[in-house]
Amino acid sequence: MIGSLQTLKETNLLYAEEKISHSYPHCWRCKEPIIYRATEQWFISIDKFRKQALDAIKEVRWIPGWGEERISKMVEDRGDWCISRQRIWGLPIPIFYCKDCGKEIINDETINAIKTLFAKEGSNAWFKYEPKEILPAGYKCECGGTEFKKETDIMDVWFDSGSSHIAVAEANPDLGWPVDMYLEGSDQHRGWFQSSLLTATAVKGKAPYRQVLTHGYVVDGQGRKMSKSLGNGIDPMDICKQYGADILRLWVSSSDYKVDIRISNDILKQLTESYRKIRNTARFILGNICDFDPNKDNVAYSEMEELDKWALLKLNQLVEKIEKAYSEYEFHTMLHAIHNFCVVDMSSFYLDVTKDRMYASKPEDKSRRAGQTAMFIILDTLTRLLAPVLAFTADEIWQYLPHTDKDNAESIMLNDWPEAKAEYENDALDQKWSKILEVRDSVLKALEEARNKKLIGQSLQAKVVLKASGDTLKLLNENLDILPTVFITSQAEVVESTNSELEIEVLEADGDKCERCWIYSTTVGHNHDLPTLCDRCSSVL
Repeated sequence: MIGSLQTLKETNLLYAEEKISHSYPHCWRCKEPIIYRATEQWFISIDKFRKQALDAIKEVRWIPGWGEERISKMVEDRGDWCISRQRIWGLPIPIFYCKDCGKEIINDETINAIKTLFAKEGSNAWFKYEPKEILPAGYKCECGGTEFKKETDIMDVWFDSGSSHIAVAEANPDLGWPVDMYLEGSDQHRGWFQSSLLTATAVKGKAPYRQVLTHGYVVDGQGRKMSKSLGNGIDPMDICKQYGADILRLWVSSSDYKVDIRISNDILKQLTESYRKIRNTARFILGNICDFDPNKDNVAYSEMEELDKWALLKLNQLVEKIEKAYSEYEFHTMLHAIHNFCVVDMSSFYLDVTKDRMYASKPEDKSRRAGQTAMFIILDTLTRLLAPVLAFTADEIWQYLPHTDKDNAESIMLNDWPEAKAEYENDALDQKWSKILEVRDSVLKALEEARNKKLIGQSLQAKVVLKASGDTLKLLNENLDILPTVFITSQAEVVESTNSELEIEVLEADGDKCERCWIYSTTVGHNHDLPTLCDRCSSVL
């Protein structure tokens, strides 16, 4: 090359000379340049069953849905599958060659002989024995030759993994074929998902799986791939040691796996807060049902207060959402629904407004037992819903939860999955309480403004006057007796208004504060023996 350039220069025929950089393949392991050479290989002709494979793809549920189009395009465009590899060790290609005529030998007789040997000694026996020790005694080629050599190439590893559905699922009656799901990263549309599809359709005419779910990859909080050079890797065991295994499980389940999943200490700390809210809900309920025996203290649904029925209605809706989310593998949707139920429906409302019943009523009071019954059902169901994800927390709750005679007290994992109950469904109740809660939101805002103006301290120091008209007036009058409970005020009044749908006035509550229930009442002092208590608390004592 150098001599040619020199000749061109000397004859003044060289137009230009410069150094250029170009791409050239290098070995990924040793980094040395690669030299290509053509060798004979074994192929699977995809054209023979390409249509079958494309048809089989349509019968599979792909999660996310774009996976179907992606793998269909790959199968549609791919060439023949080269299944041979030039490696020292691997799964052998079970073919012999006649030394006389060169013909390849593979038939039922040779395959059965190899199967028998492999069943006894494993596939490594291929490399251990000579052909005459593997083939049936006296075996001859069609040409009459009796000397053979073995194929030295091995199978493509994708053929290995792509055949696992036969070796694992079909061979095990307890598993069955096709399998329910293949789950891997999105790169496997080109790899395991496709190789499994091709081997299955070639042999059986259909896909080896009913569903295929693909997920993104774990990246750091800034969306960067984890690497040693960046030092941004996070060891799952370190997370378990610092936060507990359930936080790691919570992180996985709360993430949208359809895209790359971020993880960092800040993200884990945020999840810890969400976890704590769920756990605190369970702790609060356990504390309030400590004297409750579901086998003898249970109150029938028909005899419960309307507020308890509303709570069970919300629980029923949660069960339906969770069932749908689990069946669609929308785990982040499931956890969001549970978190919202615990924080909004339970902690911020139901559990808050039932405190008076739990703390101030007689232990055996029917209203209190009704609330305990609802709380027991709620936590029992919630624990079962959480078990697949927060496995350790659910089992811990189960150890403290009272049980019915039908339960297996040993572990939550040994009990049935909860089902929505038709008895709890009540559209009219749902609509009614949606309107009451809208009014409650307005009342809470008015109470906060009164606190800021120093008119009241706690909400129990207040009496709210609701000026309403139309349907709102009717709704409030029909439920006047429960409004103080719903608002957590000492009193509530409803008056008709001609100016607007709803106006709220916050006044100081009438009467004095009961030292036991903290509610302000004009009956405080009526009982001379218990002058600091209201009539209700006096009767309880």
